[in-house]
Amino acid sequence: MMDAPANPLPAGKYFHDDLHVGAYFRTGRITVTEAHIVAFAGMSGDFFDVHMDDGFAREQGFPGRIAHGLLGLCLVDGLKNRAEAQLQAVASLGWNAWSFKAPIIAGDSIGATIKVAEMRLTSSGDRGIVQLEFEVINQDGAMVQSGRNALLMRRRNPG
Repeated sequence: MMDAPANPLPAGKYFHDDLHVGAYFRTGRITVTEAHIVAFAGMSGDFFDVHMDDGFAREQGFPGRIAHGLLGLCLVDGLKNRAEAQLQAVASLGWNAWSFKAPIIAGDSIGATIKVAEMRLTSSGDRGIVQLEFEVINQDGAMVQSGRNALLMRRRNPG
């Protein structure tokens, strides 16, 4: 689990220049619904039984069908983009070491703590890249997912 500093970033807009390693914020939460799971299956083409068949999922030791791991990642990225601390991003450059720690089931409410783990400027220096570390927690305080996102960001003063 990440060690978060005492004070999260307050609400506001943050350029690469405004951040520092260790800065963090928390997202709001979203309740995952059956409709999310079914819609994601339709969009992704992933109709694997553990996502679509309660009986099969129970036979595998789950309480019922579970959300797609990538659905959780997608929802958390959306939560990041709607957080009160608004990162002035250009584009996501990739997701790394993403782990599905525990199942997300319909009715779970998930949110994330997002911490700046690394920072650097691009080779031209006009933009910055941050490595964001995510911990996704459900309503019971259990970590359900974790991983990193490389984010290309605007600079306040692109030098």
